Amino acid sequence: MKKQDASSAPLTTRARGSPWPECLEGSIWPGTVTHGGTILDGGQEAAALNRSLVWSPRRREKKARRSSFHLAGKATCHLRAGGTMSTRPPMRPPGNVPAVLLGFQPALALTGALCFQQNLGSSSPSKKQSKENTITINCVTFPHPDTMPEQQLLKPTEWSYCDYFWADKKDPQGNGTVAGFELLLQKQLKGKQMQKEMSEFIRERIKIEEDYAKNLAKLSQNSLASQEEGSLGEAWAQVKKSLADEAEVHLKFSAKLHSEVEKPLMNFRENFKKDMKKCDHHIADLRKQLASRYASVEKARKALTERQRDLEMKTQQLEIKLSNKTEEDIKKARRKSTQAGDDLMRCVDLYNQAQSKWFEEMVTTTLELERLEVERVEMIRQHLCQYTQLRHETDMFNQSTVEPVDQLLRKVDPAKDRELWVREHKTGSIRPVDMEI
Repeated sequence: MKKQDASSAPLTTRARGSPWPECLEGSIWPGTVTHGGTILDGGQEAAALNRSLVWSPRRREKKARRSSFHLAGKATCHLRAGGTMSTRPPMRPPGNVPAVLLGFQPALALTGALCFQQNLGSSSPSKKQSKENTITINCVTFPHPDTMPEQQLLKPTEWSYCDYFWADKKDPQGNGTVAGFELLLQKQLKGKQMQKEMSEFIRERIKIEEDYAKNLAKLSQNSLASQEEGSLGEAWAQVKKSLADEAEVHLKFSAKLHSEVEKPLMNFRENFKKDMKKCDHHIADLRKQLASRYASVEKARKALTERQRDLEMKTQQLEIKLSNKTEEDIKKARRKSTQAGDDLMRCVDLYNQAQSKWFEEMVTTTLELERLEVERVEMIRQHLCQYTQLRHETDMFNQSTVEPVDQLLRKVDPAKDRELWVREHKTGSIRPVDMEI
């Protein structure tokens, strides 16, 4: 077969028995290195080997443009009060969330290798560039805010939970951090506590109404001024009767407060705290899995660096002195380097899968928490409106108990009362006269 110049045609490599991943140029097996379709040997193979010791950013980026596994939206790092960074990891859209809602752009797809360029430990110039494109914080990979375009929010203009709680926030109580999702859970649990305290407040209001009604009923039986006579006496008797009627109104008001306001507030989402704990554990487990995958990537990256360094050292020894032992060592180093590259690619893929799963669950769960919060606020608003409606009704009923008193008070006539009293208690109408002598 005709040999060609090693510098005049593109270099292609493949692992024995299977195609080599396009985003990585691994070590070369004898008889499998081709240069423009020509098998290389000897010095040509060594020269090709030197060029294959590093990762190929050009081919990796070419694959990144074709890949649809990860989607990079536009990055934004706005910090909002009470929220965290709105930057989202570049992920594919979750299966249960419409892609239109999430605002993903498939044309900006990235592979796991591109997301981890800053961690590959390569001597390639692309390492610096990749560090400017992505940044990993607490095992989550984000677009770098200084180089990536702004991400479109998943739900623009809505201040949705799914847009502003991707990063971790510094814990004000200590030196650690609090996950954005943890802040949302704390908000939900605080809302549940506020709801419980509102119910207790209404219970105290009911107790006051019951005590008030009891005291009104007791006062209505008081015999003070019961001997008042005439039209004023009738009005006074109606005043005392109105107290008994008002006591009945307040008893009914307290009963309705209990059944229509206090009880619904207390019983709303009885198992809410337990459900929130399950949700917390689910997201926490996904985050732990993501951290584990990231640790595996770091371990595989270091292993690849060591294998490449060992292969480079043995290659330099081969250039100095050819021997069967050195060639065998190089073959062994090539196999180990190839395996290390495969391991790294596998770890990166597993990491990206874990981050994708975490991303999907975060979007789904935060939207659900948002819905639950809206539902809670709306429920409390409706029952407080019911409270005010009952209060208005109570005022109307109280007014109705006073109306008879008003009618009798308008009929009070001192002259008539005097007439009635005189007729009943008169002793005689003949007046005394002067004494005659």
